[in-house]
Parts: sequence; structure tokens; C-alpha cells
Amino acid sequence: MVRSGQARVRVGITEVTGPSMVPTLVHGDRLAVRYGALVRPGDVVVFRHPLQQDLLVVKRAAERRRGGWWMLGDNPFNETGDSTDYGAVPEELVLAVAFLRLRPRPAGQRSLRAWLSWAWSAVRPLRADASASSRLRAR
Repeated sequence: MVRSGQARVRVGITEVTGPSMVPTLVHGDRLAVRYGALVRPGDVVVFRHPLQQDLLVVKRAAERRRGGWWMLGDNPFNETGDSTDYGAVPEELVLAVAFLRLRPRPAGQRSLRAWLSWAWSAVRPLRADASASSRLRAR
């Protein structure tokens, strides 16, 4: 937990599973997230699945609609498991906003060149992508 002025900001790490957020995120990536952060269109968020609330889901918040956030994956070839299946996600089910992607180091990287290549791409900030949000809404 980190203090920000008077408010406490909870920060955590979560792991991505599945292909729905490719190319932004791949299976095995880890995300640094802020719990309770303000969600903006285009943010990558963690939320409870509306129909199976013990399941946590990572998607992009495309837009706010009546009833909550319209969530979509970035992968155009994986069209299941988002708001097109279960509708808008109520605000109270949205838990956190991702701000950093951490890609784990692949096993077997022994050369300096491979290690430097991984190090260069392992940590990437995640910002709200308004263009992704409008592109996804068009699907």
C-alpha cells in the first residue's frame, strides 16, 4: 500500500492468462495495478466476471454505458469472453486499473544479447489508449 496525500492507493500484481488481450498482453505477462483507481476509456482493467464473480478478467474499458463499462479484448480474432457476451460490467465489479506490464524472462536465455533484448522489452507502461477504445467500439 502506498500513501498518496491523504488517500491510500493499493497497488498489486496480477497475471494474465489467455489470448484475449494479444498483442497488448500475452499469456504469462504480469500487470502492476492500482486498486480503486479512476477508470478512463481505453484503460486496461481488472474486474470480476459479471456471471462468475470468483473469476477475475483483464480487458480494455472501451466506453461507459448505462449499467457500467463496456469491456473488450484487444485480440480481434478472439471474440468471446467480453461485453459482447455478458453486457456492460457494473462499476462495483471493476477492481483495478493496470499501469505497468511486466513480461517474465523466458527460460533458457543465456546469451547477453538475449538477456538485453528481454530487458529492453520486459517493462512497459500501460496508458489509456483512446484510439484502441474507439477502434474496439467499432467491432
